[in-house]
Amino acid sequence: MKILKNGEQPSAKGPEDWFTGQVRIDPQFSKQKATKAAGALVTFEAGARTAWHTHPAGQTLIITSGLGWIQKEGGPIVEVAPGDVIYFEPHEKHWHGASPNKAMSHLAIQEEVNGEVVTWMEKVTDEQYKK
Repeated sequence: MKILKNGEQPSAKGPEDWFTGQVRIDPQFSKQKATKAAGALVTFEAGARTAWHTHPAGQTLIITSGLGWIQKEGGPIVEVAPGDVIYFEPHEKHWHGASPNKAMSHLAIQEEVNGEVVTWMEKVTDEQYKK
């Protein structure tokens, strides 16, 4: 058994190459020798969002607080709230973040495939976000 105590994994600022706006990442669990999944609690301040990206094994988001927006390529922006669970299919290009006027937090869970977890792409423009 292994227990990670609160405070053992420091919070990190979301890298500017991957996010627009203020984003905090709090690791929750990492891939272990016998597993492939990792998870983090990600908090987006109002208007903050990811860049477009994909995951080789897909991604599950569990909205824990606030009000968020998500979008898959070619689809509409969808509003999400606490308790909503979203699954993006493997290699499905998407983004997610807070709504313009309210912060949002979610648990993000994804699996590694051949050493790869995510492929980051171009940033979501203000025009795309406000659509």
